[in-house]
Amino acid sequence: MSKRDYYEILEVGKDATPDELKKAYRKQAIKFHPDKNPGKKDAEEKFKEAAEAYEVLSDQNKRQRYDQFGHAGMGNGGGGGYGGFGGGGMSMEDIFSHFGDIFGNSGGNDPFSSFFGGGGGRRGKTVNRGSNLRVKVKLTLEEIAHGVEKKIKVTKYISCNTCKGTGAKDGSSFSTCSTCRGSGHVSRVTSTFLGQMQTTQTCPNCGGEGQIITDKCTDCSGNGVIKGEEVISIQIPAGVSEGMQLSMGGKGNAAARGGVAGDLLIQIEEIRHAKFERDGNNLLYQHYITFSEAALGSNAEVPTIDGKVKVKIEPGTQSGKVLRLRGKGINSINAYEGKGDLLISIVIWTPKTLSKEEKNILEKLGNSENFKPAPGEHDKNIFSRMKDLFE
Repeated sequence: MSKRDYYEILEVGKDATPDELKKAYRKQAIKFHPDKNPGKKDAEEKFKEAAEAYEVLSDQNKRQRYDQFGHAGMGNGGGGGYGGFGGGGMSMEDIFSHFGDIFGNSGGNDPFSSFFGGGGGRRGKTVNRGSNLRVKVKLTLEEIAHGVEKKIKVTKYISCNTCKGTGAKDGSSFSTCSTCRGSGHVSRVTSTFLGQMQTTQTCPNCGGEGQIITDKCTDCSGNGVIKGEEVISIQIPAGVSEGMQLSMGGKGNAAARGGVAGDLLIQIEEIRHAKFERDGNNLLYQHYITFSEAALGSNAEVPTIDGKVKVKIEPGTQSGKVLRLRGKGINSINAYEGKGDLLISIVIWTPKTLSKEEKNILEKLGNSENFKPAPGEHDKNIFSRMKDLFE
């Protein structure tokens, strides 16, 4: 199932300001909050969908990639679900951890608790987040043209198998934090000239987790993560280009004690092709012919990204003539733009050495009027070649 447009989900225009995005997301989050729609799976999916849309559009870099390339620019071509590239991989805990920013709530408490009678017991315990991981992937032109699946081995922080990422020796050696009584935050009341002010902050004793490990796992020293390796399968969409960055949600470094993993950021590098130059989605190729082939015409076989094809060289073809093979270029990362073209520049090969007999023949031909350019032909050919390039 393809994803809906992020702007459509939040019901805003593409020129929406950050404040307008935040307001629109707040409206959708309140409308589809699970506590307001108990047991309604569709509402929960829309709740997650709105969170994903805001996560992408509120980030300037992600929004720019999305505006330019759509869901494909986020990496997975817009496949269904929320665990792929871009804003995917967001759990309900991860979503709630961002609410303090959106609803102006200190300490991370679920702001919906005041709207829906306590929010089902959700509190603002800190959700750890792993750091992002950056890798470079080199692609051939053929891989770029058709899209490709790449499997790479990365060294990163992974969840500790011994304690299942909890950091506790037996997975259950925890006690409720005595400082915050399990809430993950502490409040302090101070007197000011305006009266008493209450402030809320992350609990300094448990770091916002609400509990203390009483017996740490010896393999990970209580962190819940260890250094390890993982083979990751990356689906590269057709039409990516040098320097483009894709992202896979949740494939970065694992977070301490069962938090949300970071993202895997994939930077694209193009391997230079032996025959073709790339110009956007078009491919450029130089084809050399002899003087006799140019004068008399011929059939030539030229390479494309998908194999060889035959083209016709018309009699009297000039050097620099451009032949266009439509649809023989690179697939666009935006499917609606289709494929680029193959532009074949004809180059007449001039021999560097000649026999005495060949020189005599050419000298005789050079005296013929047919072998002399007509007045103004040079300028006309320049403009003709420019027209070929842009038609």
